[in-house]
Amino acid sequence: MSRIGRAPIALPKGVTFEIKDGMANVKGPKGSVVTPVHPEITVAQEDGHLVVTRPSDSTRHKSLHGLTRALLNNAVVGTGEGFSKVLELRGVGYRAEATAKSLNMALGYSHPVNLPLPAGVTAEATPSTPTTENGFLASTITLRSHDKQALGDFAADVRGRRPVEPYKGKGLRYEGDFVMRTQGKGERKKK
Repeated sequence: MSRIGRAPIALPKGVTFEIKDGMANVKGPKGSVVTPVHPEITVAQEDGHLVVTRPSDSTRHKSLHGLTRALLNNAVVGTGEGFSKVLELRGVGYRAEATAKSLNMALGYSHPVNLPLPAGVTAEATPSTPTTENGFLASTITLRSHDKQALGDFAADVRGRRPVEPYKGKGLRYEGDFVMRTQGKGERKKK
């Protein structure tokens, strides 16, 4: 982690940084993020960059050095540009609809799945389009936020509502995920 910790963090235009009482407050056009900074790690702003330094080369300080730099970089990138995650929803009758405050999905259960959006997270759902794989309809859910941790937690919660099953590949997956398919009984006998 020490190699990561040595890299300076460029502050884009419009992003401000302030450290107070062991908490770093990063504000930008997309929002603000508060990140903890360990008391033994020093953060300085030099020539439009943030530089993170450690007091010694002990294993503990090296780990804290890289961790602090990664958390600050996520805060700077998130408040400047923002983060996004795309999920694919595949299956017959599976649908998703995004409103300002919630994500509503039909996932093959006897009831709809309604998830309230956390603060700072927005969602968009595209209509279903046919795929080449098994002829299923697929729609995408795009989640955006300035807070990487809140975005990842919510995306994992959404994905966990209907994990991909290995036989037909139906369910929720991250865009670009590879799903190992398993042969069913009937497919094995055909050979």
